[in-house]
Amino acid sequence: RAWLIDPGEVQVHASSSSKRGEKEPWNGEFYVSFGADETRVWEEAVKYGFISGGGGTWYSNSLRMLETGDRIWVKIPGFGFVGKGKILGSRVSANEFMIGDRPALEVLKGNYHREFASDPEKAEYFVPVEWERTLPQTQAVQEVGMFGNQNTVCKPVTPKWRTTVERLKERFET
Repeated sequence: RAWLIDPGEVQVHASSSSKRGEKEPWNGEFYVSFGADETRVWEEAVKYGFISGGGGTWYSNSLRMLETGDRIWVKIPGFGFVGKGKILGSRVSANEFMIGDRPALEVLKGNYHREFASDPEKAEYFVPVEWERTLPQTQAVQEVGMFGNQNTVCKPVTPKWRTTVERLKERFET
C-alpha cells in the first residue's frame, strides 16, 4: 500500500483537534476505545487482562502505538470510561494470543472476528493489560464534555483530554 499520510499521523491529528484548535503537550496517557458488543466482551477483557481491536486495519493498526508500561484509559463508546491499566506487552494476533497456556480463541466466548483469524488485515489483535481499576459497563463514567474518539487507540493533545483524565482520576479514586 502507498499512503499519502502515515495512518498514525492521521490519528494524532484527528485526536488533537478541538473547537479552537487548542493543543497542549501530551500527558503520556493513551485513550482506548473498546467496542463492546457481540464481537468483544468487556467482562472477558477484565477477567483475562487485555484490550483488542480488529475487523480491519483501521481498528487494529493503532494498537501498535502501545508499548509495555504505557498507561491507558478505556472507554466503551455509547457508555463511558470503564477502566485504567498498564500495557504489559505488544499487539498479538488472535491466533497467537494466549490466556494462560491455552489459545485465547479456545477460552473466550465473544466472537473476536474468529472468521478472520487467518487474515492479517481483518483479524482481531490483542494487547495484554494489567488492570489498575475497572468498572462494569453499567457503571461507566460519562459526563458532558469528556473526551471521545473513534480510533481504537490515540494519544490526545487537546485540553479536553487533560480535563477528562483529571475527572477520571477523581471518579476512579486514584
